[in-house]
Amino acid sequence: MPRPPAKHLDRILADWDFEPGQPQARRVTGSDGRELLQLRVDMGVLQLETVGRPDGEKPGGHATYYDFLVAAAFEEGDRFELDEQRCLQIDREFYQYYHRRICWLALREFERAAEDAEHTLRLMDFSSANAPVEEWAWMHEQYRPFVMFHRIQATALAQLEGADPEAANRAVRAIDLGLEELAAVYDEQQLDEGAESDADDEAFVEKLREMRNSITEHYELTPSLADQLAEAIAAEQYERAAELRDRIARRERK
Repeated sequence: MPRPPAKHLDRILADWDFEPGQPQARRVTGSDGRELLQLRVDMGVLQLETVGRPDGEKPGGHATYYDFLVAAAFEEGDRFELDEQRCLQIDREFYQYYHRRICWLALREFERAAEDAEHTLRLMDFSSANAPVEEWAWMHEQYRPFVMFHRIQATALAQLEGADPEAANRAVRAIDLGLEELAAVYDEQQLDEGAESDADDEAFVEKLREMRNSITEHYELTPSLADQLAEAIAAEQYERAAELRDRIARRERK
């Protein structure tokens, strides 16, 4: 009588040691030839789809639960609400996209990491706008700076992979824009919560600034027009400041 196929993970776990604090991801091929991701976690392995939702489900026939919710909001109109079941499904999608984002970052697939971070932020915007209670919304909103940090970091690193001479400048601009967006989020969160920024907030900003400085030094970039404008105003060089403003305006029009 033939033996039933083994259902344990002994061989997989034995061949792939878990290292605490070190994201470990790899690509594998499914039985039908499709690409999959695996993430090593303590006492196990997570397997994720690379297209659509990480678990491969199509909620209500939609690519993601976020897409399902947007469609439901249009269909239900004023009757739309996030009940307990929908909140649980939103929590699931946040969690799944977090794991896949970690995989993409570990595999240096920066564009795809940025895309997954952007999906999480859109889902966060929607769920916070329709949250049944503020406490539930804050469960997710408290992680907005963390998700934004991943998106900014991944976007800048993806730009650096470009072969053209402007790649490094685009990376720096992505970080500058991201720092502005982070500052706005911190201001809003402190206003809403009545609290000062914590160590994590400062760490995200510091890491992005270090990344910006490293790119600038490595690629020997000259100061951006915005930086030059700030320096000219500080030095009361108003003619140069006016010239720089014109150059910035011309670039923005282009």
